[in-house]
Amino acid sequence: MLQPIRTLALAGLLCLASHAALAAGNPLSVHILDLQSGQPTPGVTVDLEQKTAAGWRPLGSAVTDAQGRIREMFPAKERFAAGEYRVVFHTGEHFAKIKQPTFFPEIPVPFTVEDATQHYHIPLLLSPYGYSTYRGN
Repeated sequence: MLQPIRTLALAGLLCLASHAALAAGNPLSVHILDLQSGQPTPGVTVDLEQKTAAGWRPLGSAVTDAQGRIREMFPAKERFAAGEYRVVFHTGEHFAKIKQPTFFPEIPVPFTVEDATQHYHIPLLLSPYGYSTYRGN
């Protein structure tokens, strides 16, 4: 009888610990997958901006890693709050590097943060003449 109680208590502690670790992480990440090659898209600059009454305020910029990801897009010095944001993928640079013409030199993706306690992930599925995006997890 004591073993099931211990197991249940340990499971509860692990659940709490994993929730705390998730909450402590960066609230925003992005990912780019090149649909033409089926491969991640490394080396793409992505800017993050926040909408204000005066326009778009730059918050930071980062470059996708070898897996086409930026795992910590939101700057640590800023407070993540509800509001309107956008990420701008500078895809023209990527296509110029691989000598591929493209119709979209940059792709702005505006999004709304309603609950600043959640993690927001923005994947970009990319091809030279089209793209798709969605809220990931």
